[in-house]
Amino acid sequence: MANTRRMVVLRAVVEDYIRTQEPVSSAAVARRHKISASPATVRNDMAALEDEGYLAQPHTSAGRVPTQKGYRYFVDKLATVMPLTPAQKNAIRQFLSGSVNLDDVLRRSAQLLAQITGQVAVVASPSLARSALRHLEIVPVALHTQLVVVITDTGRVEQRSIVNASSPSVEFVQRLCAQVNDDCTGLGLAATGGNLRSIALTLSDPAQREFTLSLAHIFSDLASQERASNLYMSGTNRLTHKEGALEDVAPLLDALEEQVVLMHLMGKLSEVPTEGAARGVGVAIGSETHTPGLLHASVVSSGYGHSSGSGIATDDAQIPAVAPVAFVGSIGPTHMDYATTIAAVRAVAKYLTEYVAREEGADPDGPAPDLGADSQGDPSRGDFNGHGDSNEPDDSDGRNHSMTP
Repeated sequence: MANTRRMVVLRAVVEDYIRTQEPVSSAAVARRHKISASPATVRNDMAALEDEGYLAQPHTSAGRVPTQKGYRYFVDKLATVMPLTPAQKNAIRQFLSGSVNLDDVLRRSAQLLAQITGQVAVVASPSLARSALRHLEIVPVALHTQLVVVITDTGRVEQRSIVNASSPSVEFVQRLCAQVNDDCTGLGLAATGGNLRSIALTLSDPAQREFTLSLAHIFSDLASQERASNLYMSGTNRLTHKEGALEDVAPLLDALEEQVVLMHLMGKLSEVPTEGAARGVGVAIGSETHTPGLLHASVVSSGYGHSSGSGIATDDAQIPAVAPVAFVGSIGPTHMDYATTIAAVRAVAKYLTEYVAREEGADPDGPAPDLGADSQGDPSRGDFNGHGDSNEPDDSDGRNHSMTP
């Protein structure tokens, strides 16, 4: 689209329709947006935009509404993001800094994002497949039973048990645990399992070899849990209060129940490099989601956190160090407020990234991350223009969903 005035007209129609959910007339565009052209000229521009597929006319004599193509152009080229106000920065910082652990901060993040956007918020816990080892503990709990505690760089704690008919000596277990902590801290879980299998090949004692292979299996099993994660979801109760066709709500609710599908979609979106106002945030609109229940919805997602592993090796490939460990996102109608949603998702993702980094190496009792002290309207630094400054977001339906493939 080369016509600059038409771009202005398209942005005006999208913004007005997002605000009112009513077809937008040429007279309203000319009046509200102070376009230096007559209503007749604006009407001709809107007709041209309709011919090009950016706008549609629901029925004769009605105004125009954006199409999926129009929303896509708006998101990619026309949307602008406003900076946080000091009250909004303070509200986010106060609400999330009260979290007691990783699960709590993820739950609170979902509640906060749902309140800011007025839409469904989804936050995934860090993927074990993209996590690195921070610390290993092996604790004897019975004669032939050892408790294995794996702490990842993202703050997740996983516990497994090893039960062997013949257990190695306590001294061997302690030496093995120390060796893993010395050699494998910062490595991916799959790579750690591979190292343990290599160690097992050098052992002649059957009990030691069996125990080491059992420990290697635990790490490999944890690393394979790409889809096994917790989803924290909030805001589903808001869907029935939204203006729009009720027949669109039921498919959307059904889609929200398909959590493995959501995990795949939002995870992929969070890894796609983007430009413009959506930089760092993936947006799928309508049919772009490839999900029947989301044909009348849009999904906005951003990754958070970066594993400390310098390229985390898995059994199949090397995951780049820049890959996010999880995602945070928002799901709403195609006429959602994209500027606010994109910026809110980016702001929460920034907080979670800094929280995970603090968990990895900083003082856990230190100050909470600064969400925007250095941001002066730069859309890549977590700025948004949310709805309201309350520091007590609604938590009426914040839920933890344990996912199994």
